Amino acid sequence: MILFNDHNRHLSTFYKMAKKQSDPEKVIEFMTQLRHPLKKEIEAVRDIIKNTDTRISERIKWAAPSYYYKEDLVTFNHRAQDCVHLIFHHPNIEKINSPILEGNFVSRRMTYLRNMDEIMAQKTEIERIMKQLIAYLEEE
Repeated sequence: MILFNDHNRHLSTFYKMAKKQSDPEKVIEFMTQLRHPLKKEIEAVRDIIKNTDTRISERIKWAAPSYYYKEDLVTFNHRAQDCVHLIFHHPNIEKINSPILEGNFVSRRMTYLRNMDEIMAQKTEIERIMKQLIAYLEEE
């Protein structure tokens, strides 16, 4: 038999009142805690991706910000400290040709952006890739 004392009631009330974080809130918390030499650049790429299409949503996947519309599209990889590394991991990425998409992996391509100048120079290309992935999903 469990007896409730004032402390237990307080904890029970606390847990009931505790709000589960939304996916965007989890990303904001993640970014607040992120220690990375290119954090400003990562934020810039996040903004580019999120502002490409209002249907794109953000969440944490593989311990990093990830973006999806109907299906997963692209996720950051923060292990590299000298670049912003994006992993495009939707099968349709194989259909998209772009100078910033590297590798010949099944259902994956990588993008490496080294600084803010490079990010701004590739903004239109990042947007084009994201729009094309969404267009493919709309066709399915």
